[in-house]
Amino acid sequence: MDFGSSSGPTRATTSAKIVVAGGFGVGKTTFVGAVSEINPLRTEAVMTSASAGIDDLTHAPDKTTTTVAMDFGRITLDEDLILYLFGTPGQDRFWFMWDDLVRGAIGAIVLVDTRRLADCFPAVDYFENSGLPFVIALNGFDGHQPYQPEEVREALQIGPEAPIIITDARHRGEAKSALITLVEHALMARLR
Repeated sequence: MDFGSSSGPTRATTSAKIVVAGGFGVGKTTFVGAVSEINPLRTEAVMTSASAGIDDLTHAPDKTTTTVAMDFGRITLDEDLILYLFGTPGQDRFWFMWDDLVRGAIGAIVLVDTRRLADCFPAVDYFENSGLPFVIALNGFDGHQPYQPEEVREALQIGPEAPIIITDARHRGEAKSALITLVEHALMARLR
């Protein structure tokens, strides 16, 4: 009598919600798109003259769209672990959505452009105040990283418990590595 398949016991699949946050134009949409195994959902809107003087395009002069609600993607890290990625909008006029986007998340990636370090302060403050585990991911632009993680740690006045890593949001392998670092950090935070 055969009561099941011969391939062995079925493994349960676990899923987790991850938030990808940071300032305007730091690479959140790029990060989610690079690592997602599905076509990411993007809520991009064309930037108009109404954002002139509000959205600083100094370091992103070719940027023509901006996220107005969220980005969504999915990645299977292991055969039994699926991550659902929620990218936040970067401008402060959309911060009212953050509480809803963060609800139920196990942790966050805070993408940082070290050319404009101050742009990440609100995201870092948000996650520090909420108690949600987070990783600072220094997103290199133009192929270089002007500051080392410890220099950024000192500038942000972040304690040693928050990992600071170097990444390139355009590359799937580096984005995936950042997510693995976050999952490990979130698991360790729960054990403390």
